[in-house]
Amino acid sequence: MLRISRNARTTAPPTAPTRTWLVVLAACAGQFLVVLDVSVVNVALPSMRASLDLSGTGLQWVVNAYAIAFAGFMLLGGRAGDLFGRKRMFLVGLGLFTLASLAGGLAQEGWQLLAARAVQGLGAAVLAPSTLTILTSAVPEGAARARAIATWTAVGAGGGAAGGLVGGVLTDALSWRWVLLINVPVGALVLVGAARWISESRAGGARRLDLPGAVLVTAGTATLAYGIVQTEAEGWTAAATLVPLLAGLVLIGLFLAVEARTPLPLMPLKLFRTRSVAAANAAMFVCGAGSFGMWFFMTLYAQNVLGYTPFIAGLALVPSSLSVVAGSKVAPRLMSRFGAKNVAVTGILISVAGFGWQSTMTAHGAYVTSIMLPGMLMMAGAGLAMTPLASLATSGAAPGDAGLVSGLVNTSRTLGGSLGLAVLSTVAAARTRGGTGTEALTEGYALAFRCGGFVLLAGAVLMLVWMPRARNRVIGRAVASSELPGD
Repeated sequence: MLRISRNARTTAPPTAPTRTWLVVLAACAGQFLVVLDVSVVNVALPSMRASLDLSGTGLQWVVNAYAIAFAGFMLLGGRAGDLFGRKRMFLVGLGLFTLASLAGGLAQEGWQLLAARAVQGLGAAVLAPSTLTILTSAVPEGAARARAIATWTAVGAGGGAAGGLVGGVLTDALSWRWVLLINVPVGALVLVGAARWISESRAGGARRLDLPGAVLVTAGTATLAYGIVQTEAEGWTAAATLVPLLAGLVLIGLFLAVEARTPLPLMPLKLFRTRSVAAANAAMFVCGAGSFGMWFFMTLYAQNVLGYTPFIAGLALVPSSLSVVAGSKVAPRLMSRFGAKNVAVTGILISVAGFGWQSTMTAHGAYVTSIMLPGMLMMAGAGLAMTPLASLATSGAAPGDAGLVSGLVNTSRTLGGSLGLAVLSTVAAARTRGGTGTEALTEGYALAFRCGGFVLLAGAVLMLVWMPRARNRVIGRAVASSELPGD
């Protein structure tokens, strides 16, 4: 340990609490970029469609190409961080994400944009698990970690708020390309900060990755999502629908079989023997399926039905995004008093109320009652639920599995979200019956929100039935008895 004389204090490194929060800042900045890229693209979707002549299905894949690669390779990214170093994987993932953003911003054809989005998703999959693992490794378990996770969740949500507004400004003032190109300078700055402040850590062990598992789960998810999308044009009984649906299920089944037999699995099935981990991840999957499409449909409703410009659409969604930040920040205080499980269920039910309200939208709706207030309810509930769910899912993890369990949290939410978006998009399209008028589009979007609300309600029931009470009390006491570094 280095000893620093009193005369050298002016050049001393940051104190432990200060350095801890610099590490948290770098980790949160990485998460900010990952979430920013989802919301910033949503606002630009109509402009992308016009510029690259994308179909309605192509628009959906601008979102899902990213989400599926993100979810499918996130477990691999988490395990790579455990074995090869969390800082190293953070830098590699961020570098890949930044380069893919450059390629997407320069795309001249629709397929080029979709390919760049898939590579962005791969970079995000390597980056995102390291953000949460670096954060949980730097901050001790208890209230400090719960508040740090809340900050991580809130900053990610802030990416949603900034993404909608920045995306609208860039699309209106410059072009849709800048919603991707903006990641390049931001990514470079985060790379410099992360290289300076984050310390390397790894779990050790055999440095071998389960590449077959990663490929199988990604291919299975993508194929399954493609089959769901095909139902819109071909119906549920057509071969063009049934073949990819069955193939996707087979690939996911093969993934589970590989994980059960390989000596170093990507997703050790033994983790799910811990009831809190299994229940929290199942709830994350279901809630992601219900809520992920919110930004997608809200953006299309604002621009295609109400006639908002990209900038106004982005501005209109800022209150919703700020609400998820507020929900995330207040969650730790409520967890210490009422328990993580109770706070998570309450948050989900608040979101359900918002989805129900949003499903009453009309083709001539007023901003306050058709976008702002229901959006704030949906997102405040989501912010309130995600922090306790993440705490429940990661609280019982062994140090060597920290990256894997962190990856599971994000994978469950994003994988559920990508499949949920495919299903809800198909539901919306079926209701519109090919119509392009504002009334038909509104009916489709409203049905998507109604179905999303029922999915979220199922998530609340799942939490009530499956999540053990003991883990709920343990986390509540831990939050109440600890303090943040420097508090």
